[in-house]
Amino acid sequence: MQRLKKFFFVTFGCYLLLTVLAFMLQEKLIFLPTQLEQEYVYTFEQNFEELFLTSKDGATLNALHFKVNNPKGIILYFHGNAGDLSRWGEVTSYFKQYQYDVLVMDYRTYGKSRGELSEDALYQDAALFYDKAKELFSEDKINVYGRSLGTTFATYVASKGNPKSLVLETPFYSVMAVAKKRYWFLPVERMLKYGFPTYRYMEDVNCPVTIIHGTDDGIVPYEHGLRLYKTLQKNQINMVTIPGGSHNNLIEYAAYHDTIKSIYY
Repeated sequence: MQRLKKFFFVTFGCYLLLTVLAFMLQEKLIFLPTQLEQEYVYTFEQNFEELFLTSKDGATLNALHFKVNNPKGIILYFHGNAGDLSRWGEVTSYFKQYQYDVLVMDYRTYGKSRGELSEDALYQDAALFYDKAKELFSEDKINVYGRSLGTTFATYVASKGNPKSLVLETPFYSVMAVAKKRYWFLPVERMLKYGFPTYRYMEDVNCPVTIIHGTDDGIVPYEHGLRLYKTLQKNQINMVTIPGGSHNNLIEYAAYHDTIKSIYY
């Protein structure tokens, strides 16, 4: 009996320690930024302008505005949870062929961007750049694009405005839903500070929506994209399934290129 009690207390102690560590380290699990010195000089083949916007709480946010001649509009791009603009600038160069400008920002703590992380602050930062896009183009020429983590911010700004289109690549239903399945043994609902309920904002989106998701996505399972698709019961939503596609390789599939071409060409 004594051994059983000892085993119970040791097990409970380990579980409690694991829970505390998970709570303290959750931002390191969600956000995987790389930082850049303020003196870092971006080098890209295409024409671009570097921007710095200041949020209401004083955070400094870095962004890149890629420019083309005679643009048809602009793509406001919200990137994934890893890296910085030195990487994502190359990723977004893909859209240049469709004759659109691209505006892509770095989140707080990413690249040259600075500021304290919080869910509300990230939403406000996204809205700040949507307003910037509206300074550059009329709203009917703004196309919002989100990838992975960025799909929540893309959906949020689309729900608050009236962009021309919204594209979500490998979206999650919510971070809470991802965490509850991955860390089923932890009290996720009580400890997670970031919910990122993409589904909630999806309900208020009125522009055409395209969801692109691979069936073999090991980071954000395909079922998340499917659940989002079912959330918006309107004619203007399109679900593109890429058989065998994973989280970071959808661009390797013809279905991805065909979909993007159909939206932006």
